[in-house]
Amino acid sequence: MINAEAYQNLLHKCKAKNVTLVAVSKTKPVEDILSLYNLGQRDFGENYVQELIEKEKQLPKDIHWHFIGHLQTNKVKQVINFVHLIHGVDSFKLLTEINKQSEKINKATNCLLQIHIAQEETKFGLDEEEANVLISQYANMLMKNVNVVGLMGMASFTNDENQIRKEFRYLRSLQQKLKTGNLKLEILSMGMTADYKIAIEEGSNMIRVGSLIFGSRA
Repeated sequence: MINAEAYQNLLHKCKAKNVTLVAVSKTKPVEDILSLYNLGQRDFGENYVQELIEKEKQLPKDIHWHFIGHLQTNKVKQVINFVHLIHGVDSFKLLTEINKQSEKINKATNCLLQIHIAQEETKFGLDEEEANVLISQYANMLMKNVNVVGLMGMASFTNDENQIRKEFRYLRSLQQKLKTGNLKLEILSMGMTADYKIAIEEGSNMIRVGSLIFGSRA
């Protein structure tokens, strides 16, 4: 069951700051997503390809599906025809595959580069040097069916607010550094249930919030 009051309060904060709210609906039933959809929510985030495919079949076609998990290259073709934004591009190989599959259906797919900003080694993502190299490759290859429109990052899982703020601030500075004439990188996707307030203060314009809206996961 969704927390409608928490959702409305969060949505109000997001609209006031011009921030896109992505409701993270992974593991949640179609009924809960539909309840939120009926309140006006259109951006939903999923982590798993098969779960996303099943939900997309059952839900309204004007939903903007965000793939926020680690997308394997061999799974790209399964979601490419309906995915709105891929958040976790962390290799040139994956970007190339997204371009290839998008070309087959005459679509330009929007993507974010995932940057590793956390202290934990388990999280995926590019470091600054790798991001620079990938962007150079992207520019040189003249990919017409994929658009790199911003950056995404996840802060360390910690109660140290200063550490979280430092990591978000770094991602914001990297966004400014990587921008070029044709590469606007307008989206900065950072902030989840535990740290979205800090993220917005540090310049995020897209947050990914799940448990605050849908309740904790089993």
